[in-house]
Amino acid sequence: MSRTAWKFLLPALLLSTAALAAGSADVKVGTAIEKYEVTGASDTFKVAPETKLYAGTKITGIENDKVTVVFEKDGKEASRVELKVPRTPYRTHAYKTIRAGDSGTWTVKVLGPDGAEIGSSKFQVEVSG
Repeated sequence: MSRTAWKFLLPALLLSTAALAAGSADVKVGTAIEKYEVTGASDTFKVAPETKLYAGTKITGIENDKVTVVFEKDGKEASRVELKVPRTPYRTHAYKTIRAGDSGTWTVKVLGPDGAEIGSSKFQVEVSG
């Protein structure tokens, strides 16, 4: 391989290796978890108070470590839970109980072991009833 090719190939390989080392998370929000999959997935929810919304995630590139799932409402942290990740890929979930007054814009973020965001999903909640 020519020296010019290596000048372009080597940085690309290093960047892709760093991205894999950090891991990634595919995040979906829905109304239930069945057989490790989110059901009722949407980006808009009209729910009664005391309804649970689930953040299901498929994590890849992380094993024998932990991730943190953070629910934010209108940009402010509402809850945080740490979850074990024993192997890759691995499916896990967290939930947030929606209460009266929780209408607004929500984001759920998955943070890797180093605290960096590896996945997220935004959704709207309207609490009725």
